[in-house]
Amino acid sequence: MRIAIGVDYNGRGYRGWQTQQPGVKSVQETLEKAIARVAGHPVIVHGAGRTDAGVHASGMVAHFDADAVRSDRSWMLGVNTYLPEDIALRWVCPVEDAFHARFKAVARRYRYVIYNHPFRSSLLAGQVTWHYHALDTARMQAAAAHLVGVHDFTSFRAVACQAPKPVRDVHFIELRQKGRLIVIDIQADGFLHHMVRNIAGVLMAIGQGKAEPDWAADVLAARDRTLGGVTAPADGLYFVDVHYPPEFVLPREEPLGPAFLHGVY
Repeated sequence: MRIAIGVDYNGRGYRGWQTQQPGVKSVQETLEKAIARVAGHPVIVHGAGRTDAGVHASGMVAHFDADAVRSDRSWMLGVNTYLPEDIALRWVCPVEDAFHARFKAVARRYRYVIYNHPFRSSLLAGQVTWHYHALDTARMQAAAAHLVGVHDFTSFRAVACQAPKPVRDVHFIELRQKGRLIVIDIQADGFLHHMVRNIAGVLMAIGQGKAEPDWAADVLAARDRTLGGVTAPADGLYFVDVHYPPEFVLPREEPLGPAFLHGVY
């Protein structure tokens, strides 16, 4: 039986989603150990995205195969019992064997949350990126418009990125502000390594007045990572949603996260 799961996690204590060498905490390995205790046998968990160290998720989708027969409620209660407090299943759904959380995804969505205030917030530490210079969201939105569509995002991917092609289709980039919180909401058919964080870094530089909005277009056209500015911190980045073809009907939580934005965004 193939089981799809919705997962949220605080990535601050992990070296990213993907299982790494022994002794290095990953979200994937932590999930696999908890699910195996309920299934009664080892499992491999496949996620819709490979978030980096310190990156969070409020809407990650994953799947695993199991020989054990359990009710959805038993999977939920059992796995959550064995998970640490910073990872939780949100839903469980049996799916057909043709489903694959990563390879069947047609769009992924991230939100980058900025706390824009002269003084940092201790209560939001690790959950947002603190930027103490005032940001102009209108300038940031104007800059973001240059990045929407099908482009070569070489300038916005990490030097160590292993993706064979740098071209991605960005469906939208929307900015909203409520009080001290600014959210960059971005959806694309896929993302390169550090792509969202590098976009956020460019937009914040423009919002601060270090460059004009057209600079985003110049960086994009250059296809040179060295011209793209600073990579924004991981703290404020959340994997919030993933889309699949209509034949795969999965539970969907609304409104999208992270949860502390509900009623704000």
